[in-house]
Amino acid sequence: MKPTVAIVGRPNVGKSTLINRISGRRVAIVDDMPGVTRDRLYADCEWCGREFTLIDTGGIDDLDDDISRSVKRQALDAAELADVVIFVTDVKQGVMPGDTDIAEILRKSGRNVVLAVNKADSANRDNVYDFYSLGLGEPHLISAEHGSGVGDMLDAVCDGFEITADGDEEKPLAIAIVGKPNVGKSSLVNRLSGYERSIVSDVAGTTRDAVDTLVSIGGEDYIIIDTAGMRRKRDIPDGSVERYSVIRAISAIKRADVVLIVVDATQPITEQDEKIAGLVHEEGKPSVLVLNKWDAVEKDTGTLKRKTDELKEHLAFMSYFTSVSVSAVTGQRVEKIIEAAKLSYQNATRRIATGLLNELVGQAVAATEPTARKGRKAKILYVSQPGVCPPLFVFKVNDAKLIHFSYERYLENALRRAFDFSGTPIKLKFIGREE
Repeated sequence: MKPTVAIVGRPNVGKSTLINRISGRRVAIVDDMPGVTRDRLYADCEWCGREFTLIDTGGIDDLDDDISRSVKRQALDAAELADVVIFVTDVKQGVMPGDTDIAEILRKSGRNVVLAVNKADSANRDNVYDFYSLGLGEPHLISAEHGSGVGDMLDAVCDGFEITADGDEEKPLAIAIVGKPNVGKSSLVNRLSGYERSIVSDVAGTTRDAVDTLVSIGGEDYIIIDTAGMRRKRDIPDGSVERYSVIRAISAIKRADVVLIVVDATQPITEQDEKIAGLVHEEGKPSVLVLNKWDAVEKDTGTLKRKTDELKEHLAFMSYFTSVSVSAVTGQRVEKIIEAAKLSYQNATRRIATGLLNELVGQAVAATEPTARKGRKAKILYVSQPGVCPPLFVFKVNDAKLIHFSYERYLENALRRAFDFSGTPIKLKFIGREE
């Protein structure tokens, strides 16, 4: 396993800017509003050939509301789990009472701590001496925004752990969880991971970033990506930090191997549910429809069938979908989610032997030939499968313009009847002789 490095500190001292600087990409949302980062954010990083996992945390403050208490607990948990802790302070503000409290906790934890004094420039560098009072060794003057001093700080970080080589490890399956706000995505992450990994609140929009969690289920590792709830564009206020959250959720879909589309089983399927599923479909990702809050649904013998029929009606464009009904709160059938996700991914990586593929398509054409268009009839000369995720089938034909979309759908259905492609889109491409 890679060493882990946690970044902790009060709100708005520049933790998210620092993780973006170290990782070399925008992993965390950066905004002047305190409390933008609420969950733990993970990023794989490298410094001078040494690899580690960086953990950004929410700011630790003294407020007594539910979310602030949860943020504080998560930040301290991250520090307990990390091999090295970067404690970020603000040289412009000086040593604050909150810094002293955090320093005391870190000293008692026994962890290797690197003290980073952020926002340092030539005008305020003399203030660094005040930070020796925290009792955490030599302060490292840095500017996360401009990058100055970050290299020396990372040298100190890497000196604090033993590097292990794990480059040959198989990459865990990445599973993104998407859906509208308040459908139970973060509760699902917590249930899958076995502990409170994401903050759960009745306030819509509690999760703002796409948050990666490495979990072990049934002896196998998975990366669970919790994302912010995606509201309709017209419902997001102008200038709101939430617009970044939606972009991050879409980015999470792109980098995931499988996507869990979570819907509230107690509510009818909405236009926004359809749009979110459409994003997953357009990206060509295998997926699972998760009907959450199933414990709160009044049921009779036909309840599941009616809900499935409702999904078929609203998601006709992805008739291949698979669904599971669960309760993240009670844990009911949650284990079925991973089984379904693995099956969808397995189907998305399925390869069909060329000989068998051409035999099947030949039988389908013999049963129903393409209709003639302008006196000419399409002829399928050869079929191959050059790609997976999603499975891509290339048809060599006499003229691609002669293939009507209805016949393309007929061929797709023939492939799906012959082979299990449930849970994944498949793509058909037609290439004429002239191409």
